[in-house]
Amino acid sequence: MNHLTLFLPCAGGVEPYLAQEAALILGRKDGIQLESAGVRIEASWREAMQLNLHSRLASRVLIQVQGCAYRSEQDIYQAACDVAWEIWFSQRQTFKIDITATRSPLKSLNFAALRVKDAICDRFRHLTGERPSVDVQRPDARIYVHLSADELSLYVDTSGEPLFKRGWRQDKGDAPLKETLAAAMLAASGWWNLEGEQRELQPLYDPCCGSGTIAIEAAQIALGIPAGGQRRFGFERLIPFQDHVWNAMKTIAFRADSMPANSQKGLKNLVIYGSDVAHRMADFAQRNAELAGVGAAIEFRGGDALQRKPPCPVPPQGAVILTNPPYGERIEVAGVAGVHSLSPRERAGVRASSGQLRPNRETAEFNAEEGDFFPQLATHWKTHFDGWTAHLLVPDMKLPGKMRLKESRRVPLWNGPIECRLFRFDIQGRRVPSEPKEAASAPAPQP
Repeated sequence: MNHLTLFLPCAGGVEPYLAQEAALILGRKDGIQLESAGVRIEASWREAMQLNLHSRLASRVLIQVQGCAYRSEQDIYQAACDVAWEIWFSQRQTFKIDITATRSPLKSLNFAALRVKDAICDRFRHLTGERPSVDVQRPDARIYVHLSADELSLYVDTSGEPLFKRGWRQDKGDAPLKETLAAAMLAASGWWNLEGEQRELQPLYDPCCGSGTIAIEAAQIALGIPAGGQRRFGFERLIPFQDHVWNAMKTIAFRADSMPANSQKGLKNLVIYGSDVAHRMADFAQRNAELAGVGAAIEFRGGDALQRKPPCPVPPQGAVILTNPPYGERIEVAGVAGVHSLSPRERAGVRASSGQLRPNRETAEFNAEEGDFFPQLATHWKTHFDGWTAHLLVPDMKLPGKMRLKESRRVPLWNGPIECRLFRFDIQGRRVPSEPKEAASAPAPQP
């Protein structure tokens, strides 16, 4: 178990940050290869557990057990028969097959998955006289199959539930931001330092915080709290798992002097803030933060993004706004500006409760990109947030023009199936023109 090939899938655009994070977690750069939609790593079983515990950017940690060419379903069956599944789980355990494909010539992916299932069962029956059962709800082992145009890859999943499920979230809105994407935003903005050196923490503010995902991820990073410290993993049901090794690893992970290099442990006076137009969402965020162990490190308040003033002064190291503002299906918005962005027909579908504006999806499809929320937000920032650096994740490539701001950087990131950009804006406040010298030097009128 000391020479495994791992594949860590991630959202599009996150690959370079995941490679940096993996290098920090493992303490080495060798054996880490950047690929499309993920990172491939030569590692040990212990390092696979370590990546599950600490990675904030990976979707899963998969162990590749087969990789070969194929042309037909029979090739897939034979390749799956050749895998020593018995070293991963027993005939008395259950398993599940998941399959994906890119330009595969096969007509039916379901039939290809069925052939992998048949191969696993036939191998166990040949070796033991028994076969494991399939359980699509709570399997002991998850098998992933990926087909390219001519290559077959088989993986054993060590994560179980996707890694964005950290184990602390209980309260959420209608379309919460995934924790893995929030961590990617923190890395892409530069607030989360993936190069390893210590530096003074910048104040962080999310004015559309929802259930608090960005702020909570930031606080856990700053405090060195492992991403997976509050959840269970799929590898705990696999044969190579040793409980005493895992418990010792977790004990070390939570020790103050043993945090991985990707944390900013030891920084004092955390300055992390969040606000939301819906006061109930601010309450949700506070409860989530407490469950995540960072309740005392974040200040959440209710308030319209178009009215909230800066939560703190700008220190010498700068201050950051980082947010995933409402758009499309995420709209729960947008404060005062939200109602002005609707047509009369759309306004009929909007209800206001507890200060929150939200669309009635049966009668209206609300798109903030068509309204004036973002221009008003830009004006508010120019007036009150001089010296801050703002990062917005949105799918609208024309956002800088709508906000009348010039972006200094744009980073491609995918929010599920939605292609987005993380725009960076360096905010400069409005300048009051000085009085002409003649007027300033003119004598005061006599009474």
